[in-house]
Amino acid sequence: MTPALEVHGLQKAYGSVHALRGVDLEVGRGELFGLLGPNGAGKSTLVKIACGLVRPSAGTAAVCGAPAGSTEAQRALGYLAELFRFPDWCSADELLVLHQRLAGSAGGAAERSELLALVGLAGVPDRRIGTMSKGMQQRLGIAQALVGSPQLLLLDEPTSALDPAGRRTVRELLEHLREREVGVLLNSHLLSEIELICDRVAIIDHGEVVAAGTPAELTRPGGVRVETDAGTRLFRDAGRDDAPDIVRDLVASGAQVYDVRVLTSTLEDAYLEAVGEDRPGDEPPAAQAAGVEAGR
Repeated sequence: MTPALEVHGLQKAYGSVHALRGVDLEVGRGELFGLLGPNGAGKSTLVKIACGLVRPSAGTAAVCGAPAGSTEAQRALGYLAELFRFPDWCSADELLVLHQRLAGSAGGAAERSELLALVGLAGVPDRRIGTMSKGMQQRLGIAQALVGSPQLLLLDEPTSALDPAGRRTVRELLEHLREREVGVLLNSHLLSEIELICDRVAIIDHGEVVAAGTPAELTRPGGVRVETDAGTRLFRDAGRDDAPDIVRDLVASGAQVYDVRVLTSTLEDAYLEAVGEDRPGDEPPAAQAAGVEAGR
């Protein structure tokens, strides 16, 4: 099946400033793809090129097989910008009517009701946007991005204004879109959300992809930590498969074992390592427990 988004050798220069330096990535149908990187890394430029708002200096970008910016590509994608703003006087239903007209959608009232229900706003179709909370407006923004049943959804910080309940609603929505084979490119600074929901992740820095893979592939083992009556011991070179032998040896030597943990780094650790922003004074995650004793 043709990917929802396909980018090859993408470059963009603004005079002497190179926003993108040969980026390659692919978002499959039904795939939730996380895009990470510090401010100025090139994420927004990549999204603008996919939307057809910016032309690349070199390379190609295609949406569902159609060149980015073409009529076919624009019909296949939905977009929610980070700093969006809707008219305060407009109701939720009126806003969706407007976007149906802009997108050429014939879904009518049934589509609008379905989208408001998907984002948890089924009970407020006539409520004025100016009276909505920031979180409600954020969810309404996601609903408008889904008008016309796009096959690629570009979301820029979609959960930044949401409380935990709102973020859960968005996660459930994204899982529903996966089942409908909608590809999603999710640009977010909330690494915990990316790690929780995304199938794959790309980290961009200075216009280049510096790391890519599943969240599990981007993390690394951190050893096995065992809490005993004699204190906490860290077996730095051990992994999950070594844990039973470690516990058995400790018990055989007369130790009381209270807790065993297989340690791994987080997506945040992988991100900071990839972009070269190690936190001053921080130890590797496996060594953060004070007083650990090096074992085997």
